[in-house]
Amino acid sequence: MERPDIDWDDTDGFTNGTVGPTGRRVFFIQARRGDAIISLKLEKQQMAGLAEFLEKMLADLPPVSHPSLQPDGDPVTGVLVFEAPEEADWVIGSLGVTYQQSTDRLVLIAEELIRDEDLKPAQARFPLRREQVESFIESARALVAAGRPPCDWCGAPLEPEAGGWCPCAN
Repeated sequence: MERPDIDWDDTDGFTNGTVGPTGRRVFFIQARRGDAIISLKLEKQQMAGLAEFLEKMLADLPPVSHPSLQPDGDPVTGVLVFEAPEEADWVIGSLGVTYQQSTDRLVLIAEELIRDEDLKPAQARFPLRREQVESFIESARALVAAGRPPCDWCGAPLEPEAGGWCPCAN
């Protein structure tokens, strides 16, 4: 079943979160425009990589100097409180980011992971304000760090049920 594309001119709220216990968490990004909330599933590594990439992009952006591009002083920063979805709208296969200079928005482009090559993957475009991106980066780092501790020898995540033991320790 083909899913409709999402091409918003602005994003009211943007966040990330997880569902499930440590070691079995499912990662999501979540965006809101009006009453519509979109929850897209992604891998932990995708979230970590996206946060790292967005941080580098923010550092490379020119400072906001034009008054029309300054934040409007609205106390609502566009940071959404994560609401655990019953299921994902779809699973992200690839991510991209562009910068829209005229509106000073970073545009996150997510494309659906599809198994059937005959289908066209859905695509979502979420224009994000700088403060939304900064909040995402901070939250993504905290979510990734909250996972299982790594093995000192091989770096693989340790299973809590195994008492911190790893097969490579043999």
